[in-house]
Amino acid sequence: MRQPEPAIDTSPSIGDEVKTTTCYMCACRCGIKVWLKDGQIRYIQGNPDHPVNQGVLCAKGSAGIMQHYSPARLDKPLLRVGERGSGEFREIEWDEALDIATSWLKPIRERNPDELAFFTGRDQSQALTGWWAQQFGTVNYAAHGGFCSVNMAAAGLYTVGGSFWEFGEPDWDHTQYLMLWGVAEDHDSNPIKLGLGKLKARGAKIVAVNPVRSGYGAIADEWIGIRPGTDGLFAFALIHELLNADRIDLDYLVRYTNAHWLVVDDPGGAEDGLFARDLEGHPLCAIDSHRFARANDTGIAPRVVGEYTLRDGRRAVPAFHLVAQRYLDPQYSPDAVSERCGIPADTIRRIARELAEAAFDRAFKLPIAWTDAWGREHDSMQGRPVSMHAMRGISAHSNGFHTCRALHVLQMLLGAVDAPGSFRYQPPFPKPLPPPNRPGKARQANGVLDAAPLGFVHGPEDLVVDEAGAPRRIDHAFSWAYPLSAHGMMHTVIRNAWAGDPYPIDTLMMFMANMSWNSSMNTAQTIAWLTDKRDDGEYRIPRIIYADAYASEMVAYADLVLPDTTYLERFDAISLLDRPISDADGAADAIRHPVLDSTKQREGRDVRGFQSVLIDLGARVGLPGLTNEDGSPKYRDYADYIVRHERAPGVGLLAGWRGAHGEVEAKGQPNPQQLQRYIDNGGFWRSEVPEDARYFKMANRGYLDWAQKMGFLGHADPIVLQLYSETIQKFRLAAQGHGAVQPPDEHRERVATYFDPLPTWYEPFEGDQTTREDFPLSAVTQRPMFMYHAWGSQNAWLRQIATRNWLYLHPDTAARHEIRDEDWIEVTSHHGTITVQAKFAANVQPDTVWTWNAIGKRRGAWKLGKDAPEGREGFLLNHLISDITPRGDYANADPVTGQAAWFDLRVRIARSAPKDGAVRESSPQFAPLAMGEADDAPLRYGAQFRAKREGTSS
Repeated sequence: MRQPEPAIDTSPSIGDEVKTTTCYMCACRCGIKVWLKDGQIRYIQGNPDHPVNQGVLCAKGSAGIMQHYSPARLDKPLLRVGERGSGEFREIEWDEALDIATSWLKPIRERNPDELAFFTGRDQSQALTGWWAQQFGTVNYAAHGGFCSVNMAAAGLYTVGGSFWEFGEPDWDHTQYLMLWGVAEDHDSNPIKLGLGKLKARGAKIVAVNPVRSGYGAIADEWIGIRPGTDGLFAFALIHELLNADRIDLDYLVRYTNAHWLVVDDPGGAEDGLFARDLEGHPLCAIDSHRFARANDTGIAPRVVGEYTLRDGRRAVPAFHLVAQRYLDPQYSPDAVSERCGIPADTIRRIARELAEAAFDRAFKLPIAWTDAWGREHDSMQGRPVSMHAMRGISAHSNGFHTCRALHVLQMLLGAVDAPGSFRYQPPFPKPLPPPNRPGKARQANGVLDAAPLGFVHGPEDLVVDEAGAPRRIDHAFSWAYPLSAHGMMHTVIRNAWAGDPYPIDTLMMFMANMSWNSSMNTAQTIAWLTDKRDDGEYRIPRIIYADAYASEMVAYADLVLPDTTYLERFDAISLLDRPISDADGAADAIRHPVLDSTKQREGRDVRGFQSVLIDLGARVGLPGLTNEDGSPKYRDYADYIVRHERAPGVGLLAGWRGAHGEVEAKGQPNPQQLQRYIDNGGFWRSEVPEDARYFKMANRGYLDWAQKMGFLGHADPIVLQLYSETIQKFRLAAQGHGAVQPPDEHRERVATYFDPLPTWYEPFEGDQTTREDFPLSAVTQRPMFMYHAWGSQNAWLRQIATRNWLYLHPDTAARHEIRDEDWIEVTSHHGTITVQAKFAANVQPDTVWTWNAIGKRRGAWKLGKDAPEGREGFLLNHLISDITPRGDYANADPVTGQAAWFDLRVRIARSAPKDGAVRESSPQFAPLAMGEADDAPLRYGAQFRAKREGTSS
């Protein structure tokens, strides 16, 4: 008798509930579906309906489950009871923690708000944290952008009103030629993968410019192994060739840029290098040798080269004349730059030809009618199928600002900014040049700062300096040393706070900023500054409040630790006021919401989202924007703030479902059900840009009107792209002795040199101030695609991919130094020496060595085992990177924006002598942090620590 087949469910449910939210395993902010069973996470997958990733999810996103269940999660607020760095804490309750924090912050607010330095890491909530700092009244606030990519952002916003990555994207559907400059695989990875797939499918060419070939570079059609810090020279050589061949888009330049604006040529004069203007302030252009017109008039044919005599007798030349004059100089020819860049001259010439062929010979038109900002109607949109995308690899140099500007000039010359097939703006960009929000520097009668602490300087009068021209911010941002530091300078905070430069602070409050380890230059010295004491025995940085979800290296150096939730346990707003998730065809924002109840995740665990804690603290301190007239808290928590806070009438953190019943978007009164509407829609909102408004946004009447209606722009005037920057020239004039606000004498030469209104190139400072004989190699890091935050290397799943890093070097480089594969070697910079293990890799430019970033850990941190490879064999290049230049006169940073120059590092290498019978490990090694070990080992705080102090067993 035949036995019946058993009933088998071949597709069992992986959970009993699924919730949608936003990933936080990198800055991509993909939509995810979190599957739950019995209140626990079972699985994370991509949300196919989400506009960012369309269902695609990477290893990081899938491993979010292990991020949530990490044994390194903090459980309770902690109060230091031992020395800083000892890991000796007492668990306290939230009421006590908040009372302590309030007792520290309230007197500062009453006495001098600038005595609070508030700095945040990759928190994605700057729309709140910056506003909170403004309410507190401190100028000393910044986020992580100053040590990440402010060069890229500032250069773009001062040149084209947008930028790569979060502010723009390639036209994935139409481009035929994509150049990736300094792009690793950690930022915006899933959208880029989707886009590259489109390009590969239709045979478009991808060129990767990077000293290291990994990730995207590995699938590129061509890899340009450039020497670090020379990308600007390469761009100028491409510009040189395009100008020589007359392969540029002059119609585009006159229509959308200031190429034809006349620049006063009056050496020594107070207006030298400024634009010639009429009596009403309108810039002028030349029609012929004797006639002039307003540059923004229509129906004219302005000259773009030549010398002209203005009616007042002064000479003037068009901005494009200066561009051509500079970059046609033989010093920028392929033959002249080839050796320095490490790129054959013939390759440079060929790439220039290919760019021109793609832009002009394969030009196309989209049959979309549109009206420009001056009322002219067009029956189609002219395409230029050449796109650029750039990231931290070009930004993290002391010459990075001008390099980023050079790429935008290259794009403009090709007519390839927001044209079909080219780089495209993502709403709410483009913005006016520069954006209208200036940094706050004065306090109102109620103690509130007159503007947010971060912003965009329009001229010397906007700097945050005292009457003598000295910095007023603890990080020296917006000073004469680093005038356009739009994101602040987080990398300088600890040294300056320790030194009391320009004044002592009382409390340093940081959120998710691992400044005692992988986010600091000069790591050993930074640790010493955090623990240094005055002669009276008090710490030179008196108080440190630190908030994080995990037991990172920084936790041990805090006086008060506020435990954050994981990203699956809280509300967050991914806001258009902050770091949007828009794409070129639509404006979008999103939320995170608690898919898990933090109070039910582990017995004895009591954590709170830092944003809600910050709002609570603000109310306790009595900050005006966080309290009602009777002094009661204005907001219940961060979720309440997200819904009810208005930055301007009708404008809040979220743009979707506004109005009393959720009937309007972008601008409207708060909707009490707004968060639920987001949850019901998968955690996001998106609004399509009208079809006729999707290109030429800077001068498209349809887009400008739509953006003004949405609240993205204060006016609908066209945005003129800046080949030549008058804003930057104002600083050079001040350095030359003109204007009411001038730099102190010690900064004049620096400002005059580096504030060039046209992009320029100079040797990165470390290379310039050391010798190639002593330090012949560049050393850089790459963020691995599978790990973004330092978080990643404590993740049980991601650790299976890599638990340690190596120093990778080209086999030819190794042969020159008599190094064998897997030898232990000494790597020396002008600042120090580390010992690491070498690994051969042919995917690197031979004069460069590299490693993965953020994998090396300090023993005892992140609750890793005492012999975890991350601590024993992993390492940081940070130990070799000085936070100041080799001459010691300025921060190791870009002189325009203050961007940390991580990738200027120069080193030499040599085999390390073996240690008799000893197990080799990387050096330097620091005393293990007493913060607990892996798995179920007890942390050295709480009941176990109390029992030890009392001489009993727990």
